[in-house]
Amino acid sequence: MSRTDLGMPAFPRAAERATRDQRLRGNLRHATHTIRAKRATAVAELDDWQRLRAAGAAVKNRTLRHLDHYLLQAEAAVTEAGGTVHWAADAAEANRIVAGLVKRTGEREVVKVKSMATQETGLNAALEAEGIRAYETDLAELIVQLGHDRPSHILVPAIHRNRGEIRDIFRREMAAWGRPAPEALGDDPAELAEAARLHLREKFLRAKVGVSGANFLVAETGTLVVLESEGNGRMCLTLPDTLISVVGIEKIVPTWRDLEVFLQLLPRSSTAERMNPYTTTWTGTTDGDGPRAFHLVLLDNGRTDALADTVGRQALRCIRCSACLNVCPVYERAGGHAYGSAYPGPIGAILTPQLRGVTDPLDASLPYASSLCGACYEVCPVAIDIPEVLVHLRERVVEGGRVTRHGARVTIKPAKGHAAERAAMRAARWTFDHPRALRAGERLASRTRRLHPSRLRVLPGPARAWSDSRDLPAVPPEPFRDWWARHRAAKGERE
Repeated sequence: MSRTDLGMPAFPRAAERATRDQRLRGNLRHATHTIRAKRATAVAELDDWQRLRAAGAAVKNRTLRHLDHYLLQAEAAVTEAGGTVHWAADAAEANRIVAGLVKRTGEREVVKVKSMATQETGLNAALEAEGIRAYETDLAELIVQLGHDRPSHILVPAIHRNRGEIRDIFRREMAAWGRPAPEALGDDPAELAEAARLHLREKFLRAKVGVSGANFLVAETGTLVVLESEGNGRMCLTLPDTLISVVGIEKIVPTWRDLEVFLQLLPRSSTAERMNPYTTTWTGTTDGDGPRAFHLVLLDNGRTDALADTVGRQALRCIRCSACLNVCPVYERAGGHAYGSAYPGPIGAILTPQLRGVTDPLDASLPYASSLCGACYEVCPVAIDIPEVLVHLRERVVEGGRVTRHGARVTIKPAKGHAAERAAMRAARWTFDHPRALRAGERLASRTRRLHPSRLRVLPGPARAWSDSRDLPAVPPEPFRDWWARHRAAKGERE
């Protein structure tokens, strides 16, 4: 994954700063509560939602088990349909491929469909370094780009902005990127949308190269699928002479029949609609219809490392609906920027550390960016057990780091700074294995009852870090062991 976030603090520090921004918290609270309420209504319409959810998970699991087969099938189908397939091992290679393809056309600007994969690779910055300007055409992505900002949500990248802020951004920045905003532009959503539409129209009609991602890639026909709500994506996918699609290797589904399952799951989970207003499909090239040249860049960038992890690989089932973000109490308060990745929220907390490893302080902190409440699992349309993966990754942070493959051998790169935690876990294991030692420790700990609860606010030593962010529970008046003995004795007397 491209490290455009280098220098960002670990999640706890970034979140602490974000939670002090009252306007940000208000924007997030209003938006996430609105989206999740609508989603709940849309999902409740289907009696077989849980069966659909299970079917989606099963299709993804089957695809991941045979990913090599479906990738080669997709490559053959795309090639037969007139497209060209490129393989990118990492973000840098993907960016080099795309930049080279654009240069080959002689063009110096591209229009873009909203794409998580190109955010992941940092494509826009890479193209700019090559003298190529990339124009985002999704409304929310346009707001982020004009505001010199970063996306903070998978579905609604500008969720942290309110309409007054958007109006100010349009007034201030649009002229430098093309058609200026109307002088009397207000903050009415219809006015803002019209200003964006007029600004983008000249770019659609002028652009010769389009860049996209894809929600799905159907292996049996080599067909790519993009779901959207505005129509800007369809303009990018049909008007340019050259189309370049950067797609993660996990986006494959085997057949059109499998695709049908996800075309029900994704709209309801993301936009709370029965189906997306625009579902665009394309297969290679067709004379006289659409782009004359099509290039598919299949992106690995850590995905095969994630696939090697039998617990963590379920993150690759993700269909980028963002439902988990909208119910997460941590995301709601901290926002997306604190995650330091293209993938914020609960899914980012498990996907990013697997794609990038956990040797960097920011990435190592992400598995802890959760209360483990389980709300994310309950709404996930492909049943990713995010809490399970979070706990698994916390173990990896403590025990080692990134899993790397050397042929058939798997090794774990040792992590630093966790010797004390490992020693404490070993001591706990030994204590639980020796009942007498456990009993002695419990009786020693029971002496803390002599301290008044109001005086015991902070734990001593390394445990202080735990109590710094939590309220200590009140100490029971007597040990459970004593209560149990007394309870059993009283019961025996009654019998």
